[in-house]
Amino acid sequence: MQFGRTYEEFEVGAVYKHWPGKTVTEYDDHLFCLLTMNHHPLHMDVNYAENTTDFKRNVVVGNYIYSLLLGMSVPDVSGKAIANLEIESLRHVAPTFHGDTIYGETTVLDKTPSKSKTDRGIVYVETKGYKQDGTLVCVFRRKVMVPTAEYIDARGGEQPGRPELIEPSKKSEK
Repeated sequence: MQFGRTYEEFEVGAVYKHWPGKTVTEYDDHLFCLLTMNHHPLHMDVNYAENTTDFKRNVVVGNYIYSLLLGMSVPDVSGKAIANLEIESLRHVAPTFHGDTIYGETTVLDKTPSKSKTDRGIVYVETKGYKQDGTLVCVFRRKVMVPTAEYIDARGGEQPGRPELIEPSKKSEK
């Protein structure tokens, strides 16, 4: 399984469809609300949502959907990233409800070699999230600093921090 890309592997115009999708549960939404101290009743109180909102049901926190899509994109986009430099824009286009399944895809908009270091570059991408019926729910653009193959090679290859397995019989030999 690929985990991120080097600068050379990105092509402007490429589209990465992130798989699998994620069905958002009430628990997911409430946990995110609790972790981020977002106690708005639109997300947490069924009675409030049913009786006082146009939606007549709880709406999933938009920043959870953004975070979910960002996470979905890691294996395709930022798995090898040196840094996420900027979230240029973030738009919540349509509501998401408990039980909706979110899918994502990212398009490479541009890439630029670093001006100060030859072993990295900046990739500019747009990620879109949509529900099971194809409804666009979230769009964001970001700039990610990614390594070149030279950077990866200089630091020990693809998984430089991964330890080697020592079988129990060989451990006693050491």
